[in-house]
Amino acid sequence: MHKLRIGTLVPGNMALKVIPQILPLGFESFGLTFWETIGDINLPQLAQRLQEILEGHDVVISSLSVSNNALVEDNDKAVDDWKQLIDHAHLFGTDLVTGFAGRVVNEPIEKCIPRFREVFEPLAKRAEDQGIRLAFENCGMGGNWHRGGWNIAHGPTAWEMMFDALPAENIGLEWEPCHQLVNLIDPVPQLRKWAHRIFHVHGKDATIAWDIIREYGINGPKAYAWHRTPGFGDSNWTDLITILRQSNYQGTIDIEGFHDPVYRGDLEMTGQVRSLHYLKECRGGDFVPSPY
Repeated sequence: MHKLRIGTLVPGNMALKVIPQILPLGFESFGLTFWETIGDINLPQLAQRLQEILEGHDVVISSLSVSNNALVEDNDKAVDDWKQLIDHAHLFGTDLVTGFAGRVVNEPIEKCIPRFREVFEPLAKRAEDQGIRLAFENCGMGGNWHRGGWNIAHGPTAWEMMFDALPAENIGLEWEPCHQLVNLIDPVPQLRKWAHRIFHVHGKDATIAWDIIREYGINGPKAYAWHRTPGFGDSNWTDLITILRQSNYQGTIDIEGFHDPVYRGDLEMTGQVRSLHYLKECRGGDFVPSPY
């Protein structure tokens, strides 16, 4: 049976410092993330060092991720970063590279689709040739259907347009309920419909303050939603994991920290470890062999 590992995301440029410190806490996978660019990091060297650190532990590198905008014209560095991660993913023992789908800045989503296909069709082919899958995160980054600066892959209508324009089997979604909840979308029916295209799950949730919405609306002076670490938000992760298992999900759930308004700063790892134990319980606890 697939273990459905529970892990956490770690900035790639801090992985060699952070992972040895948190490895004893019980995380079963680590997703390596890069913000905007991978910079001058030597990926083969990083992979080798991480293999040495993880040797003897039942822990994997689940994914490599870069959060940039490869749809900006003349943004060769952003495209090159995707290529670098695709070409080196096998050294980390993963077949998954993730990130934003990008956006033509401040253009409506439908006008971004041709540029999306232009950029990601060759990247998808490059990945396919090496047995690598690509997954796009469902974070709106403050954008909406009509304008934005980072990512078009934040809703089902956009996903349908993306996958119609680029019908490659090795492209999918990096999904979490948080981004849907803050847009007042019920994540459960969405997950049932889209689980077959989800390659990676971020462990991040949200709390919706319906009392504030009823009194002030969503454009009033008070915040009505907060990103939360799983176990502190509104989602029932037992239900979400059940849907993932029913859909034969083969990926991991990696906690995306540093967003919770309470469990942050000195309480960051307190919140993450609580979330780790919570998610392990939601998947059914530890595996017990059946005598039947």
